[in-house]
Amino acid sequence: MTTRILWLNPVATDVYDAPIAESLRRAAAEHTHLDVLSLEPPGPTHLEYSCYEMTVGGQLMATVRWAEDAGYDALIIGCFYDTGLRAAREIATRMVVTAPAEACLHLAATLGDTISVLVGRRKWLPEMRDNAERYGFGGRIASFRVLDMGVHDFQRDADTSKARILREARAAVEEDRAETIVLGCTIEYGFYEEVQRQVGVPVIDATLAPLKYAEYLADVAGRFGWRHSKVGGYQSPPAEEAAAWIPGGRPTTAGVA
Repeated sequence: MTTRILWLNPVATDVYDAPIAESLRRAAAEHTHLDVLSLEPPGPTHLEYSCYEMTVGGQLMATVRWAEDAGYDALIIGCFYDTGLRAAREIATRMVVTAPAEACLHLAATLGDTISVLVGRRKWLPEMRDNAERYGFGGRIASFRVLDMGVHDFQRDADTSKARILREARAAVEEDRAETIVLGCTIEYGFYEEVQRQVGVPVIDATLAPLKYAEYLADVAGRFGWRHSKVGGYQSPPAEEAAAWIPGGRPTTAGVA
């Protein structure tokens, strides 16, 4: 039976849609049908600032509603800030929703006792620390290591990016005693294998981990009915209100479908 998964880049650029889709489809299970989409411009092309996150909220929620109506089994919000994750789970009544930080931290905490997260900029740390605490992994964080790179820097010069990631990963293992490494941005894709080989601990890619987690969540939802609980924090708004205030709409005609 086919599992339909939507990876949504919650930014107003489709520049990363095709490479992310190519990587994810190589890693997807045989029964997974994967689409990758981004939001409609104009809008921010990265979410390094909390104020930018706020500007994409309406379009993001409309896309979640559209995806559920379109029959997707799972949706991944493709930003390591896990932008709008709790709100998206309110909108979804059948479809499961996850995001990179949640998926990566769950997996990393299973594979090792301590975790180091390699982030692009110091600016990212407060929100990422908050998420780690919210997910219950604050006490497992050995360190946050800063690469001094913005979102759009990671794929600009692969050799430079790899060198910085490798340097900080080694320091995390040797100095911070991290047992697992998480690449703390989805645009750090493509580097985990070489870094993992050289540092000798699991290095979790922030695109592949949420894909596999989404496949798992969709599977247990379909088999056992284990979906987001609706009696408390993820309770859905009244249907008429949601229909009036959150119109569903496909995010863009671009993307890789």
